Amino acid sequence: MPLFRTLLLVVITATSLTLNGCVRRRMTVRTNPPGATVSVDNQIIGTSPAATSFVYYGTREFRIEKDGYRTETLSRRLNPPWYQLPVLDFISESLWPGELRDERVIDVQLIPSELEKSDEVVDRADSLRSQSLSGMVTAPK
Repeated sequence: MPLFRTLLLVVITATSLTLNGCVRRRMTVRTNPPGATVSVDNQIIGTSPAATSFVYYGTREFRIEKDGYRTETLSRRLNPPWYQLPVLDFISESLWPGELRDERVIDVQLIPSELEKSDEVVDRADSLRSQSLSGMVTAPK
């Protein structure tokens, strides 16, 4: 009987060593219209739709820029799925016999930027010039 237990222990140990758990994390930023430059935490990841892998969960800052559209800066909290909670994450990362995928998609609707009329810009410049000559500058309306 001790030989059987030893053999069983060797088989279980060998099996657990060959299991390669893996969690793939990926975030994709899609914009409407597409073609905007996307940055995550001040790192450019590409042109939308843009995707990148990530390691850690938490709050991320997204910056989306496109000519003719307002620059959007937004924060999104990426919460871990149940299998990435403490203790369970060891099983999913090390012992789970397969690959787990965590795909996050962030959709952003871009708003066209409004150009100010040149008459308004010139009037505001004249107002600031006259205020600076008088020594008293007030905030624009």
